Amino acid sequence: MHTADYEAGGEVAFNPCTISGNIRSFTSSFIPMAHPDYESPMYQHGFKVSPAARTHRGFTLIELMVVVVIIGVLAALIVPNVLERADDARITAARTDVGNLVQQLKLYKLDNLRLPTAQQGLQALVTKPTTEPIPPNWKPYMDKLPNDPWGHPYVYLYPGVKGEFDVMSYGPTGKSGGEGKDAEIGSWQ
Repeated sequence: MHTADYEAGGEVAFNPCTISGNIRSFTSSFIPMAHPDYESPMYQHGFKVSPAARTHRGFTLIELMVVVVIIGVLAALIVPNVLERADDARITAARTDVGNLVQQLKLYKLDNLRLPTAQQGLQALVTKPTTEPIPPNWKPYMDKLPNDPWGHPYVYLYPGVKGEFDVMSYGPTGKSGGEGKDAEIGSWQ
């Protein structure tokens, strides 16, 4: 055994065989021997501890519960606003898509002197129709047809119910009808 001087003049037994990469096993190999204050709360594991470190040992259960309640209240206030914004963003995206489809249908009509029939549908903007009336000056108007933000195809009505033609999304329900955020989003709006 080797000995080393201890802080207050006492000795510490040192066993070199217990030293490894683990600092805990290294510090546990120092065994304080004859220090007069070793039993006092100023020393923990043979090392002097400051008064501040002795008084702050962790959080109480009450403190933790208060933090959890505060986080819960904040989540209850913020989450509904975030979800509402996502719905608004989908509605705005659907209105933008409907507007783009309407513009492409108007270009189709300028080039071909008529709109696609209900049977030809919006697909006439992507591929040349093979059913009558076949457009004389057809060209691709879109690379592909978008789905609405809820994953449903847009609906094309010709003749339209609310105008010469109607382009619409049925909204999140995917069905006709609905009110508020479930209402249809159409070219007439």
